[in-house]
Amino acid sequence: MDIVTITLNPALDLTARLEAMSLGEVNLVSEANLRAAGKGINVAMVLKDLGREVGLTGWLGEGNQQSFVTLFAERVLADHFVRVTGSTRINVKISEQSGRVTDLNLPGLTIHEGEVAALEAAIDELAPQADWFVLAGSLPKGVAPDYCARLIRLLKAKGKQVIFDCSGLALTEGIKAAPTLIKPNLEELEQWAGRPIKTLSEQAECARELQAQGIAHVVISNGADGLVWFGPDATWQAIPPRMKVVSTVGAGDSLVAGLAHGLSLGWAPEQTLRLATAVSALAVSQIAVGFSDIDVLTPLLEQVRVQRLDDLAPTRLNTPSMENSGDAQ
Repeated sequence: MDIVTITLNPALDLTARLEAMSLGEVNLVSEANLRAAGKGINVAMVLKDLGREVGLTGWLGEGNQQSFVTLFAERVLADHFVRVTGSTRINVKISEQSGRVTDLNLPGLTIHEGEVAALEAAIDELAPQADWFVLAGSLPKGVAPDYCARLIRLLKAKGKQVIFDCSGLALTEGIKAAPTLIKPNLEELEQWAGRPIKTLSEQAECARELQAQGIAHVVISNGADGLVWFGPDATWQAIPPRMKVVSTVGAGDSLVAGLAHGLSLGWAPEQTLRLATAVSALAVSQIAVGFSDIDVLTPLLEQVRVQRLDDLAPTRLNTPSMENSGDAQ
């Protein structure tokens, strides 16, 4: 097993695509998809498409687990989810032609103390099998905001590398445990900083503050403006090709998968960034997560522009985010 993803709050995602949504009226959906999802599960699917052996864990409701069981079997993903009483939540994502995505995230499972212990036992069993873990997504009811920090510290104590992708208070608390890499988008970064972030130099200030807390890699996604990777030794920027946006659902998760793939293989930052950006760009051009043929990435890889940023000028950021901050939370 190469990598393990942890999804604490998975969901059945109902994604509906339409030209434009009219509130209070009947809307005709042109395309729809119902699938088992969750940020860590999405990351795992893309990693599998990249040729990696992936394990998954987290909490999964017994009441409606069949879609997840079927998915894991079809994609040959190692299922180590802890089953709990109840049903996994359903999320509705309405994707418009403009690229705007509206999320309706329903309440899901309530986690109890014994189920917390069961998950940590599952992680203990998985730890000897992989060096890299991806902890992604929101928290279910009954789980405190600082629980992600607890898991990060648990994994670091075992010598593991942790990629952390969360938002809100859970992100703020998780940062305190100093994961290996975090990937906030601009909105999430502003929430953490408590102030507007308008320029690349202001992003750099935030990144330096985060790195001073022990986080080696800070990757900030700026939508169609690409992403900036503040690493231990250098800063890199990747600009994606212009894509016809079908849905931003899964774009952030695909980006995380690309980063996890390259980092875990010891790739150079430029190579890792090029792949992660191409995979994310592909994601916005479709509703499905992942790809059936890796060759589809070849033309996108050639179109991604990667450059090293030695000095960050105060360039303003004015492009809306290509990825949705509520991406399969």
